[in-house]
Amino acid sequence: MRTDVYPSAGRGATNVTELHPPQGDDARGTAGTGGGASPGVPVRDIPQATVTRLATYLRVLGGLADAGTLIVSSEELATASGVGSAKLRKDLSFLGPNGVRGVGYDVLRLQARIENALGLDQGHRVVLVGVGNLGRALARYPGFDRRGFTMAGLFDSDPSIVGTRVGELTIRHVDGLESGARELGATIGVVATPGDAAQQVCDVLVRSGVRSVLSFAPTPLDVPEHVEVRRVDLAVEMQVLSFNSARNDELAHASGDGRPAGMGQPCGPRSTAVKATSAPHRASSGKSGPLGPAVTRNGSVIAP
Repeated sequence: MRTDVYPSAGRGATNVTELHPPQGDDARGTAGTGGGASPGVPVRDIPQATVTRLATYLRVLGGLADAGTLIVSSEELATASGVGSAKLRKDLSFLGPNGVRGVGYDVLRLQARIENALGLDQGHRVVLVGVGNLGRALARYPGFDRRGFTMAGLFDSDPSIVGTRVGELTIRHVDGLESGARELGATIGVVATPGDAAQQVCDVLVRSGVRSVLSFAPTPLDVPEHVEVRRVDLAVEMQVLSFNSARNDELAHASGDGRPAGMGQPCGPRSTAVKATSAPHRASSGKSGPLGPAVTRNGSVIAP
């Protein structure tokens, strides 16, 4: 899991932050300007690329909230998220009015509105199938709970680990996955099995009523139209990194800065966070679910 460092934003931000009224047809169903979450955010009207960036803004806002920051300007939030301030303001306009001119955004209020738009205010219960090294790391990841995801059940076929515990959860046998997922009220299934078992596991999850699947398997999954699948293909992501590194080397050579090949572009803490959040956007596009972009239904994306 990646840990990004975000620049802190002062409480007395002086940058001008525009009010963001809804735009055109996207104003349908937007909530008023009262505090708290916005139950009327028109989720279906938000562009797919904007959904991805909203997830990034939410991660940054979480860090700011943890640091005790109450107000953040659009420029500060945009810089920490790796986007331009104009694009950030346009993205947030889909949520209705948020900022106050000359003051900025209320961090907690904006956080709540984005959570509502992404459906996180309802909470999600997750079942994970395949409790190997990767599965155990995912099961122990502490960031899920704070972002609206509860790891509810773990399943595996290996008799040597069935019945053992990971944290507070006991690993169940995969033979009970369908009934177990129903019993646990699972809304998201995570597939961390070898490729030859992934499709069968996915089929069982679909039969249990799970409509969102995150797959770490190296093979595409065939699912009904109503089911969303997100693939995390680490090999593809490293290929993208390889391309970006080679491109940066060419740019450095063309600029004559004299750095050796393979060194890439220099960056400080701020630019590190920017690259970490922006690289997936260059690598993927197309259909989107609540967690970000995807190339196709069986596309490739690295989870934020």
